[in-house]
Amino acid sequence: MFKFITRLFRKKELETPKIDNSVKYLITGLGNIGPDYAGTRHNIGFDVVDYLAGKFEVQYKSERYGMVGSFKHKGRTFILLKPNTYMNLSGQAVRYWMQKEKIKINNLLVILDDLNLSFGKVKIKSKGSAGGHNGLKNIEQLLNTNQYPRLRVGIGDRFGRGKQVDFVLGHWNDQEEAELPNIIKHTAEGVLNFGTIGLDRTMNVTNKDVMAPPKKKKVKPKNLENDSKKIEKSKEDAPKKKDDV
Repeated sequence: MFKFITRLFRKKELETPKIDNSVKYLITGLGNIGPDYAGTRHNIGFDVVDYLAGKFEVQYKSERYGMVGSFKHKGRTFILLKPNTYMNLSGQAVRYWMQKEKIKINNLLVILDDLNLSFGKVKIKSKGSAGGHNGLKNIEQLLNTNQYPRLRVGIGDRFGRGKQVDFVLGHWNDQEEAELPNIIKHTAEGVLNFGTIGLDRTMNVTNKDVMAPPKKKKVKPKNLENDSKKIEKSKEDAPKKKDDV
């Protein structure tokens, strides 16, 4: 009887389908919780994740270390994470949810604000330094590596001496507010591309200045000499009138 039960449980284990974690992605938007920080430059990571949540009708749940939700897109599972640890402890949430969901390091994408990029520039990279960003510093410290993808959204550096904190934690001005939807949409599209077409191809279509005017197509100058020759040839080939004979 005991052997029969043992064989039965083994059979069930064999029948349990394995989850393919290679198509599961942890998308972490960095920011600070609370109404005082909503709509500030430092919370652009939250804004991008919220855009995706709205687009795919995701219902967040208050879980350990943050607000979490997920959606499926083109056969991939995207897990959205907004850490509730405050910026300088973001690594706690990232490490916990990577372990819980068995996310590979290459399938982690962190979205953040970047002072070193002008407003409107978006750049995705496979690795890099923290660049003075407290959220990235903590993630790097707790993951013990900086070899993970990150999606940087430029906020510019238009602030006076000693005013960096006020600028980063400040709200967008009217001009920035008007352009922000396009930037957030472009960044969100970069997130989806990251999961569907891969990092290298995503870099080609995502790394750009959203504010820059579209490039005009170059029109090749007409070769006037060739055109005149064609005209002369057509005259020669034209049938002659009787008076011309």
